[in-house]
Amino acid sequence: MGATALAAPTLARAGVVPATAAAAGEAPAARAAIPTADLDSLDLLTRMLAFDTQNHGKGGRTREHADMLKAVWDRAGVTTEIIPTPVPDNVHLIARIRGTNPANKPILVLGHSDVVPVERKNWSVDPFAGTVKGGEIYGRGALDMKGANAAFISALLRHLSEGHTFDRDIIVLTDADEEAGDYGSSWLAENHWDKIDAGAVLTEGGWFLAQRDGTTPMLVTVTRQDKVYFNLDLTSTGTATHSSKPMPDSAIVALSRAVSELGSYQAPVRLTPVTRAYYSALAKATDDRRFARAIGMLLDASDQRTRERAARLVIARSTYPYLHSALLRTTAAYVIEEAGYKENVIPSEATCRVNCRAVPGGQKPREFLATVRTILRDRDVEVTLVTPPGVSEEEQLATLDATWATPAAGIDNPLFGAISASARATYPGAVFTPALFEAGTSLKPWRAKGIPGYGVYPYVITNDQLIGMHGNDERIWVDALATGTEFMYRVFDRFRSR
Repeated sequence: MGATALAAPTLARAGVVPATAAAAGEAPAARAAIPTADLDSLDLLTRMLAFDTQNHGKGGRTREHADMLKAVWDRAGVTTEIIPTPVPDNVHLIARIRGTNPANKPILVLGHSDVVPVERKNWSVDPFAGTVKGGEIYGRGALDMKGANAAFISALLRHLSEGHTFDRDIIVLTDADEEAGDYGSSWLAENHWDKIDAGAVLTEGGWFLAQRDGTTPMLVTVTRQDKVYFNLDLTSTGTATHSSKPMPDSAIVALSRAVSELGSYQAPVRLTPVTRAYYSALAKATDDRRFARAIGMLLDASDQRTRERAARLVIARSTYPYLHSALLRTTAAYVIEEAGYKENVIPSEATCRVNCRAVPGGQKPREFLATVRTILRDRDVEVTLVTPPGVSEEEQLATLDATWATPAAGIDNPLFGAISASARATYPGAVFTPALFEAGTSLKPWRAKGIPGYGVYPYVITNDQLIGMHGNDERIWVDALATGTEFMYRVFDRFRSR
C-alpha cells in the first residue's frame, strides 16, 4: 500500500517527539517515560505475534503474552492485574488508566489475546515471527486481533507520553478464550464485574474498506451489532459392516449428498435498518457507478424477487463479495465432518457441523432451521440444533430469539461520537457509517447489561487480507496499521481532560 494512499506513519515510527499539551497552549502534565518501541504499533505488534497463543478449543496459552503487555503498561506507570483462569497459563490482563473525573463511567477497550490455530504448511512465512514483506506484516493475529490491540495500546501510550490525562478511567482488557473456551469475558464478568464495569466498550468489528484500487480508503465502519451465532449438526446413519462388502445405505454417502444439496442453498436477503444504512453509505462511498446503481436497486426493491436479483448484482460487482453477501442473509458454513475410525470398517454414522450466523432483525434462526429441515426432508439425515448440555432445542431457540431481537448499540454515546469524529479527521476522503459485524465478539456480558459496545479493526484492508482472517498468510498493511494507530489516537483524544 503506497504512502500516498494513507496518512503518514505514527510519530514514534517517524522518529520525532510527539507534540505536547503545552504546545497547544495547555498546562503540561507529567510525562511517562515510555520507550519509543512501545509507542510504535508495528514494533508492539511484532512482539505480540511472537507469542503462540493458538486456541484449539479449550483456551490458549496467553500468560507469556500477558506478561509482556503487563511490562509495557508497567513502564508507562499504569496499574495492571493478571487474572488467571482455571486453565493453566490462560489468563486475562486488565490495565486501568485512571481518569480525572470519577463521575464519568469508564471506557473499556477490549482485545483478545488468543488466536485460531494455523496450518503451518500453508503459510509462506513463520506464522509466529511477525515477518514484514511487501509492505505487509504477516502473522497469526495480525488482523484478528493483535493488530487492533497494538493500535489501541500504542495510541493510549502516546497520550501518556505526552503528559495527557483523560476525563474518565480507560480500562484496557486483553481477554482470553474469545475464539473458544469456557473462561472468556462472560466468566470474567461473572467473577470480576467490578473490574470491567464501564459506560461503553470498544472492541474488534468494523472494517475499513478500500476503493477498487485496493489502497484508497473508501468506507470506514464501526459495528454496533453482531450477527447471531448458532450451530447445526447434520447426521446420517447406515449399516456398519466390513468394507469389503459395501451396502447402499452408506452414512458417508448420504451425508455428502445432503451437504451438496444444502450447499447450493442461499438464505433469503433481509435488510434491516442497520444494514440499509450501511449499504446506503457504501453506495455514496464507492467510485464504481455500476456498483452504486446495483446497491440502489437493492435498497429500492419492492419485492423479494427484485431484491434477490439486485443482491446478486451487488455481490458480483463488489470487491469484497463474501463480506457483502454475509451482511445480507443468514450464512451457513460447513466446518467439521466426522465419520469412520478404521479403513476396513464402514461406519454407522457421519456428521457435519454447520456454523450459522443470522442477521438480527432479519431471518430468525428458528426460521432458518425449519427451512434446512424442509430442504433435507427427503434425505436420510437428521438436522439438530446444537445446544448446551441440559438445554432443550426450544429453550435454545428462545435464547436465540432474544439475541436476534437485541437492539443495536445507540449512536448517541460519547464513544461513538469520538469514533465518528476520528474517522472524518483521519480518512477525510472516505464515508463513515455504523454497521453490522458479520462475525462475533466478546461483547455479550456488556450487551446483556445494556452497555453499548462498538467495534473497529482500525486499518484499511483488501479483500485478500480479509480472506486471511482465520486463514493462511494472515496479514495487514504496515502503513495502514500506522494510520489506524493515528485514528485511535484521535478517538482517545476526545476524552482528554488536559
